[in-house]
Amino acid sequence: MARWQFGITTVYHFLMVPLTIGLGILVAVMHTMWVRTDKPEWLRMTRFWGRVYLINFVLGVATGLVQEFQFGLAWSEYSRFVGDVFGSLLALEALLAFFLESTFLGLWIFGWGRIPKKVHLATLWAAVVGSIVSAYFIIAANSWMQHPVGVVTDDATGRPRQVDFLAVLTNNTALAAFSHAIVAALMVAGALLVGIGLWHLRKRKLAQLPTTDTDHAVWRRSVRLGGWVSLAAFALVALTGDWQGKLMYEQQPLKMSSAEALCETEAPASFSIFAWGKLGSNECDDVHSITVPYILSYLAHGDFSTAVPGVNELQEEYSAAYGETYPDDPSFGDKAGEPIDYTPVLAVTYWSFRLMIGMGAVSAAVAAYALWATRKGRVPTSRIGVYGSLLAVAAPFVGNATGWIFTEMGRQPFVVYPNPDVPVEDQIYFFTAQAVSPGISAGEVWTSLISLTVVYGALAVVELWLLSRFVRRGVTSGDGHPTPGFTPEPPDDGDDGPDRGAPRRDRDDDVLQFAY
Repeated sequence: MARWQFGITTVYHFLMVPLTIGLGILVAVMHTMWVRTDKPEWLRMTRFWGRVYLINFVLGVATGLVQEFQFGLAWSEYSRFVGDVFGSLLALEALLAFFLESTFLGLWIFGWGRIPKKVHLATLWAAVVGSIVSAYFIIAANSWMQHPVGVVTDDATGRPRQVDFLAVLTNNTALAAFSHAIVAALMVAGALLVGIGLWHLRKRKLAQLPTTDTDHAVWRRSVRLGGWVSLAAFALVALTGDWQGKLMYEQQPLKMSSAEALCETEAPASFSIFAWGKLGSNECDDVHSITVPYILSYLAHGDFSTAVPGVNELQEEYSAAYGETYPDDPSFGDKAGEPIDYTPVLAVTYWSFRLMIGMGAVSAAVAAYALWATRKGRVPTSRIGVYGSLLAVAAPFVGNATGWIFTEMGRQPFVVYPNPDVPVEDQIYFFTAQAVSPGISAGEVWTSLISLTVVYGALAVVELWLLSRFVRRGVTSGDGHPTPGFTPEPPDDGDDGPDRGAPRRDRDDDVLQFAY
């Protein structure tokens, strides 16, 4: 139940994270273009998409706080084991990255018209950099769990002790995962710009609104920017994913074999297109696949002849290295003395891997359609094309979520995976079965899981309602010319009464209107 809780809350939180990172970068680009060109469409784009960014940012912060609380509440044994490594990473994420992000984002929100334009732009870029740095520290922590480096075993406690912080930060697993996550975040943001932009363009076309005004330029530029970003990001996602695949072949071969439902060792190895059989029960010998020859060998090692070990062979190797049964120790609870299945759930790893790739391809295809449909000033009116693009906004979100599900589920039954570059007797690893808090009951986890699910469900309704309401309203006329919070003092009319010099109240404060 603790695994279910962490999985549900993490996947929910990660729906906000890639949009915050990706859209933050694009909004900063829009703001930069406005400062450089002074064209009103770039300003309106900045303020429209900036509000979408802020709505998502708030929900991301609210849901992200729960993650670290769970380390102490449901996973205290895990926290005790990894604390010497995670302490520095999480502290830097909070003290450096998050404070940088939140402080400068506040300056950007309330700085419209109050600070110089270039300084105001710099505050947004500082906030965006803070988001990216924050993501790096979190991914570095996760990557250490996938491939522990920079530590030795403390003889007194039996736990890992950090001896090389730089090795943790420059872990090749972290570098690959971070680059993959950032470009995947740009795919999310690009899909959002494409879907919403096409919907507004079609709506304006059917209403016979002019194609020469600023609002038309806002949506057209949004679609074009989102389309090009999505296509470029998809290419980079493929390159960084290939990097991750080759590392996975070296560091977690059983995850790769499980992703392909590859039961027996093959040389050369084939890539599975579709599999059927007893994937859910992990009976690998009863799984059948339609395959493409040689491709898996290339993905694993960059050639077409490399042998890729099968699930059955790796299960035997892991049993010989780490034991056929869990230690008969109270810290393992009801798992103590039970046989260890080192093979992750094949159905989860196999299909999540394909959903990740498939949703990325869908997003790239929609981006290509959008660029083609809006070429040379055209405005698409196809209901299927436009509404399909709007629905396809969900595709990169699903791709990101299933990618993380594959990453985390694929390393079970380890919560800290052994580093194969180290001799077995010196390896540091930790079973998930011993990581849960010993003093917590199933009823308590059920209670918190149900409570968090209800709260998160309510937050999801609020966010979708806010975003839907805001997106439907479109670009408002007040977005054209941001004004300071207070208008200049009116001319001296000789009245020395108490209201002389007071701010005018004949229109809303534009800064607060933007913030709220």
